[in-house]
Amino acid sequence: MIQYTLKCDNEHTFDSWFQSSSAFEKLKASKMVVCSICGSSKIEKAIMAPRVNKNAKITVKKKHPAEQAIAEIKKHVEENSNYVGKDFAKEARAMHLGDLPERPIYGEAKAEEAKSLIDDGIPVTPLPFTPNRKTN
Repeated sequence: MIQYTLKCDNEHTFDSWFQSSSAFEKLKASKMVVCSICGSSKIEKAIMAPRVNKNAKITVKKKHPAEQAIAEIKKHVEENSNYVGKDFAKEARAMHLGDLPERPIYGEAKAEEAKSLIDDGIPVTPLPFTPNRKTN
């Protein structure tokens, strides 16, 4: 895992974790990395200072307003939507086609699945957090 400090074209900065440097580049190229404040997909790595742990004891840091906003969004989504896991693309498409009743869902989709949904006019958006893997 690697953490980057990112900056959008509106000068908002935020931190995000990625599986690897190449995973970040792949997600950025498919416009799946978005600003946690304004939603812009024009993202660049910001200058980062190295993190050096001077003390072995753990310190609790106050959440940045953007982190607090994301936590609130996550709570709202998880309390008001159904987690469909890796079936997200299939469920979203079925609802769009009228094969399933519409309901709020969230889950996981590969970048190419999300792009296909968007290309077909199905309204989806990446979430700025990792969903809890449970069924509501």
